[in-house]
Amino acid sequence: MTRPTVVPARACLAALVMFLAGCATAPMTGPTPAEPTVPEAAPAPGLDLPATPALPAEPPAPAPEAVKAPAAVDPLRPEVPLDLDDRSARIDLWERVRGGLRIPTLDNELVRQWERWYADRPDYVQRMTERGGRYLFHIVEELDKRGMPADLALLPFIESAFNPQAMSSARASGMWQFMPGTGRSFELRQNMFRDDRRDVLASTRAALDYLQKLHGMFDDWQLALAAYNWGEGNVGRAVERNRRAGLPTDYDSLRMPAETRNYVPKLQAVKNIVLRPGDYGLELPALANHPYFLAVPIERDIDVALAASLAELPLDEFKALNPQMNKPVILAAGTPQVLLPYDNANTFVRRLPQHRGPLASWTAWVAPKTLSTAAAAKLVGMDEATLREVNRIPPRMLVRAGSALLVPRSEQRHADVPEHLAEHAQIALAPAEPAKRRLVLKAGKRDSVASVARRYRVAPAQVAQWNDVSVGSRFRAGETVVVWVAATPAKKVAAGRPAARKSASVKRTARGSNTRVAASAR
Repeated sequence: MTRPTVVPARACLAALVMFLAGCATAPMTGPTPAEPTVPEAAPAPGLDLPATPALPAEPPAPAPEAVKAPAAVDPLRPEVPLDLDDRSARIDLWERVRGGLRIPTLDNELVRQWERWYADRPDYVQRMTERGGRYLFHIVEELDKRGMPADLALLPFIESAFNPQAMSSARASGMWQFMPGTGRSFELRQNMFRDDRRDVLASTRAALDYLQKLHGMFDDWQLALAAYNWGEGNVGRAVERNRRAGLPTDYDSLRMPAETRNYVPKLQAVKNIVLRPGDYGLELPALANHPYFLAVPIERDIDVALAASLAELPLDEFKALNPQMNKPVILAAGTPQVLLPYDNANTFVRRLPQHRGPLASWTAWVAPKTLSTAAAAKLVGMDEATLREVNRIPPRMLVRAGSALLVPRSEQRHADVPEHLAEHAQIALAPAEPAKRRLVLKAGKRDSVASVARRYRVAPAQVAQWNDVSVGSRFRAGETVVVWVAATPAKKVAAGRPAARKSASVKRTARGSNTRVAASAR
């Protein structure tokens, strides 16, 4: 059983936590005036658009109430009182990790290659380990609770260099690098307001759930790690192939892609460096055995910049601890807590009740019908360029009925965003030009957003929006790519050729799963 976490914070924080225990912020709820009548606008020709939904009127809002101070807690063990005098907090966290390494050692030439690679990049290792120091204690605590080996706490070093904002060209996101579909399978919500694949605590919970599942399937941590990288189906088939051939079925004996072949050796190299950094001419930053951050409950919607300011924390540091936010506002109904370093949590809970004025300057607005961005901007009282920028809408796109947009608060729209929107808000777009048709392509070996955009003479931002990727992304060979082109049929090309007109299934390997993607051309 894990001993209570020790928090070597200042005495004032101890007094604060004791004083604030049991405090809660009374939510400010109430009716608001009805939305103004929206004039009818004809939908774009050629589009099969849904009927305009009826929107309930918001009741008037009550007079503002004072904001009360929340109580900061350890997010992993909120029920355990903070013991500021527990000596275990003074243990070097690296020693705790070293004592928990239990996955069998791998010793081959690939391990030595990766040891040399890291040893030749001391600045990179320094940045990576300092960044990981924010999150490592919480991962080690969670591994201890589950009885899992501490080796797994080092996995984000090779997945993302412990960068929770990391996004791969294959759309894997967060420090544990979850693909969208796999993330949803492990209850990592992804909507217009937040992406839990980047959430520090949620993604760690999901990653350890998945690794436990994989270990249960293969009863071998090295094979479980291979499956985390390559997919459980691929590893299972590789094991069965060796078994039928009378060959060993351990990790080192399987035939696998180069990335997976290097995966466990890369982790082993990091483990060796953690065990003996001096042997590689490296130095690890000192890490204390206590939480780097506390969880502070959020009872009202609040702007990200204001929350960082009240905590007296640089905005970049605030986002590093709360990287799941997709928009400049934190919705209390969807993000009930934020993470803050100890001293900043102390500052935040003191300053929040003293704040005068609105906490949030943004809210969500649901498009009552399909609109151009210019028409939507006029209805909500903002300029079109800002509306497109904050909602990431490419040029010449329509906002479809039922889409949720982030807009400024006003007298008509001042209530906090309700839970159903905070949890499920999505935006759906359609080309503004009616004479367009949708092509579904199979990407070539070297295709990227830029190359597809050049081939079909469209903007890279549009290709990125249509395929939910970044402008600089590359596509995997055979990956399904959507492009909207002029109504006249496009010529077939060697790479990026249109898929068959009938529905087809394209098999694609995703992080930790084999995902089937349905493709159809209209």
